[in-house]
Amino acid sequence: MLDQQEKLWDFDAVEAGQVGNETVVEITAENIAEYARVSLNQNPFYQAGGSDLVAQPTMIMTYAPLLRDEIASANGFVALERSKTARRQTPFAKCEAHWYQPVVPGDTITGRRRVLEKYERRGSKFVTFRVEAINQRGEKAAEYDYTCIFEYAKGQREVPAKADGTQPDVAAEAPKSGNGKLLDFSGGSIGDTLAELSITESQEIMNRKNDFRLAGRPSDSNIHTDEEFAKQNIFGSTTNSGPATMSYVNQMLELSFPVTSFYAGGSLLMRAITPFRGGDTVTFQGEITGKREDGGEKVLECRVKGINQRGELVCLSNAVLVVER
Repeated sequence: MLDQQEKLWDFDAVEAGQVGNETVVEITAENIAEYARVSLNQNPFYQAGGSDLVAQPTMIMTYAPLLRDEIASANGFVALERSKTARRQTPFAKCEAHWYQPVVPGDTITGRRRVLEKYERRGSKFVTFRVEAINQRGEKAAEYDYTCIFEYAKGQREVPAKADGTQPDVAAEAPKSGNGKLLDFSGGSIGDTLAELSITESQEIMNRKNDFRLAGRPSDSNIHTDEEFAKQNIFGSTTNSGPATMSYVNQMLELSFPVTSFYAGGSLLMRAITPFRGGDTVTFQGEITGKREDGGEKVLECRVKGINQRGELVCLSNAVLVVER
């Protein structure tokens, strides 16, 4: 009887302005280091205990997570991911993040989340959420708009055949990267190529990333960790999460720019194109597409493409980096 009374938070039930409960997370050197580890970011900066330590920018999606299932619950509904009668995933489509203040050990971050908008495009139905990260001084440290696919018009994606049935060894997961030289405003020109980063994904890495949680209820079964459930959803097999891929784009940009260029008013928009599956190796390649001075700030704009070993475009990103103020 209870199952028949489920109030599903489907596309029709979602309304702009629906709000979820606030979360509060304390930032520590330890959780900064752990986020870097599960994101495969080997930059020793994130392991240091120095006074200049800041969180990796895309860590915002961990210390101020989306928690769409909890937004549903706060408004009297059951999220599709938690349903007992019509369970399915509402996967990542794109995300745009903006940073305004450094996030450092000792900060206490309040996460606020709400439905921003919903819309239909080419037969698919999307919902965008706004999540804000507010520090203990009442300042907005960062925010992001996260768009999910609530209904997918094209049916299930085909799962590509693998060369063999094995997953890459986790010991062999070390990313391939550039020479570590950072660019400043005078040293960057439109058309310049950025340092590349190659990442090989595995199911163990996806599980590890899923298990790292600073707020909200755990989700042990989803399209990132549960092969049987994933087969019933639009991608047909487990894939890594959108925030995981976004953390790799963030890491790639850090090979060319200091992390402060994000926190001085930078932004990153990533659109998912093709699923990033276990066993895939994706190479992130970028170039400078814009250079301008704006109110005393010196800004470089970049475009980054993630391309897998089959030559498929996995993601397309645009970054705005404030390299000097």
